[in-house]
Amino acid sequence: MITQIRRTTLADLPEVMGIYGVAREYMRQTGNASQWVDGYPAEPFIAEEIAAGHSFVCENEKGELVGTFCFIRGEDPTYAKIYNGEWLNDRPYATVHRIASSGKEKGVAKACFEWCFNQCPNIRVDTHRDNHVMQHILQSMGFTFCGIIFVANGTERLAYQKTL
Repeated sequence: MITQIRRTTLADLPEVMGIYGVAREYMRQTGNASQWVDGYPAEPFIAEEIAAGHSFVCENEKGELVGTFCFIRGEDPTYAKIYNGEWLNDRPYATVHRIASSGKEKGVAKACFEWCFNQCPNIRVDTHRDNHVMQHILQSMGFTFCGIIFVANGTERLAYQKTL
């Protein structure tokens, strides 16, 4: 059970990278071999996210790190243009990226999103077309598919939004 969500510290970095390793393998096993390849997200990138205050970790009742994610308030430049649809609204929003679980606890993604909605009532998120696990989580949590966005490297993502 997730008992705490807090900002990631640099001391957490080795464990966070281990969680991303577990998540990469899980994605491959569930038919999503094209996401988080070539070592993405890399340790220097996550260190930058930590320094910027965007990286968070989930702890269980034993104090173990069992999940991690990125939460950013404000406009995401990759969300400025959406294709084959539209965002639900133009109100200020936060974005959630790179949710990953160690596999030790169930409900990490749900706990992350619930925490995020306590910070901001308007959340946008995107995922790979092959990430059926995340698509299912988003749909089960009431997110609406809004269209297609393209990230900085030019690849497409399925874009979702939920507002409370």
